[in-house]
Order: sequence, then structure tokens, then C-alpha cells
Amino acid sequence: MPEIELGVPRGVIESLPEEEGTTEQDMRRAIAGIQSRLNEALDEADPDEAAEVVADAVERMESQASTYHEFVPELRAWGQSPIYAIAWRNLYLELIGQLYDHEWLADDLDRERNFRLVEDGIRLSDL
Repeated sequence: MPEIELGVPRGVIESLPEEEGTTEQDMRRAIAGIQSRLNEALDEADPDEAAEVVADAVERMESQASTYHEFVPELRAWGQSPIYAIAWRNLYLELIGQLYDHEWLADDLDRERNFRLVEDGIRLSDL
């Protein structure tokens, strides 16, 4: 099974204020950690479980993105810049997109995520 490769989204890095670059370094370390954990988990999993492993990671990233998204109005209400919360939110969303860019994984990942929606009892026809 091919390895997952994740890159630093240029748009996210360019959205950061120019400072000492610690946020960029933190983001690079976070991406390297996510990539490493995903590849380790995929090495231990059966090939037919790859989509499940990645779907778990996608759910964690969606949760992180949601958490940062919730910080934005709160920071604005306190008169502080939400740029870092927005950048981290966008980073996680970009990484999810990068996972779908892996052709060997995209269809299975879609199927797994759709299966989880139905399994959780969410019916799109009831909306």
C-alpha cells in the first residue's frame, strides 16, 4: 500500500503574519506527526482497512478544524485577531483535501465515510 504524503499548504502559510515563523514550524511538525501516525497505522492495518484508518484521522481533523472555527468569533469578541485560529482551521481542512488527492484511497475513503453516516442513523432523505 502506498504511503500517505502530506504537504504544507502554501495558502495557509502565506496567510500567517510575518513573525519569527514559530507557527509555521509548529504546523510543519503537526503535519509530519499526522503523516507519520497515519503511515504507521496503515502499515499495521490490512489493505482493506486502509479507508477505516484514514477515515478515523479525517474525523479527528474535522473535530480539530471545528474547534478552531469556534474560536474565531470568541477571539473577535475579545478584540483579538483570529488569524491563527483561522490558519489552523484551514490547515486541517487542507490536509483532509490532500488525503482525498491520493487516488488509491479516495473512493474507499468516500465509501467508508458514507457508511459511517448511514451507520450513525443519519438519513439524507429525512432532511
